[in-house]
Amino acid sequence: MNPLAKQSLKVLLPIIILAISAAAAFTINQNPTQARKAPQAKQAQLNVDAIPLVRSSYTVKLNAYGEVRPRTEGTLVSQVSGTLTQVSPQFQNGGFFEAGETLAQIDDRDYIAAVTMAESDLIQAQFELEEERARGQQAEANWQRIGKGQQASELVLRKPQLAAASAKVASAKASLDKAKLDLQRTEISAPYAGRIVDKKVDVGQFVSTNTELANIYATDYIEIRLPLGPQQVGYLSIPEQYRGNDTSPVKGPHVEMIARQGHKTFKWEGFISRAESTLDSNNRQLYVIAQLNDPYRQRDDGTPPLKIGQFIEAVITANTIDNVFVIPRSALYQGKTVVLVENKLLVRRNVEVIWSDETHAVISNNLNPGEWLVTTPLGNPVSGTRVTIRSQ
Repeated sequence: MNPLAKQSLKVLLPIIILAISAAAAFTINQNPTQARKAPQAKQAQLNVDAIPLVRSSYTVKLNAYGEVRPRTEGTLVSQVSGTLTQVSPQFQNGGFFEAGETLAQIDDRDYIAAVTMAESDLIQAQFELEEERARGQQAEANWQRIGKGQQASELVLRKPQLAAASAKVASAKASLDKAKLDLQRTEISAPYAGRIVDKKVDVGQFVSTNTELANIYATDYIEIRLPLGPQQVGYLSIPEQYRGNDTSPVKGPHVEMIARQGHKTFKWEGFISRAESTLDSNNRQLYVIAQLNDPYRQRDDGTPPLKIGQFIEAVITANTIDNVFVIPRSALYQGKTVVLVENKLLVRRNVEVIWSDETHAVISNNLNPGEWLVTTPLGNPVSGTRVTIRSQ
């Protein structure tokens, strides 16, 4: 390439580049880039289960636990001394007996002799009393002949001697009564219908006065001591006792007693008879007494009798609350919030729970009949979430 051509190229090349750049800028300016908008995403929608709210009544059930105890227990003791000559076949651990039944017999020969001697002493004292009366009558007659109208002293009329003879008769009668009572006590009888816990003596053993013969308890009914908290007590009508009123057991609220033996569950029906007079100072609980009558009869369904010391669960039928909303416990959040469906949207609402157990919550206000309560667990539900009720 000649020098002239090279010189021309150097001059034209920048002009060509500037022209191309200007043309490109004009084209871009006349055709601006337009942003593409993505289609709007559909709002998330949940499928939930819900139930319509209705007002109803709810009977409160109180759960408590306690230990079976006899209503009366004690120790059978001998009141006289001697050798046991006979015991009842029921005089054994676990044996049943009826009120007045003879459980053991102490050798009574010495006591029969004592009765005979006391009877003899009484007869002798009565004879001396009659003899002294005769002497007194004779002394009074003699004084009337020789007293010349003067007042005779009591000693002359033998009144002190008569009083001493009368006292001797009374003493002899008391001795005879004591001898007969000791003779009766050689026959050891049951003070009430009951059962033997621990037999401590047997035939041939010598017992002294106040020797312990056996530990026993009454079987007409048993009692279970049940602790209740302040909220539970508020829903229970407890039979109260007042000074001067009849203290016989009152049939209060129904109690279902449940005990488990192995894989089997057994139930008994009882009632609350009373409450104790003081609150537990440690936990402020009140103990009520559940009563089960005739616990040791044989039942047709094969349920075994309750054992003293057995641990049981008690379900107490308490008061009925009217005009409330009863919802599943699982539909309650944080103990005070429920989730409703309004216009296909979730709505959280705080409520007042007046009672709850393992399966139900009872609500008194801030709900309306006909509203839909969400029963599907939602974790952390957000108000305003769109939902569809899949079961109505």
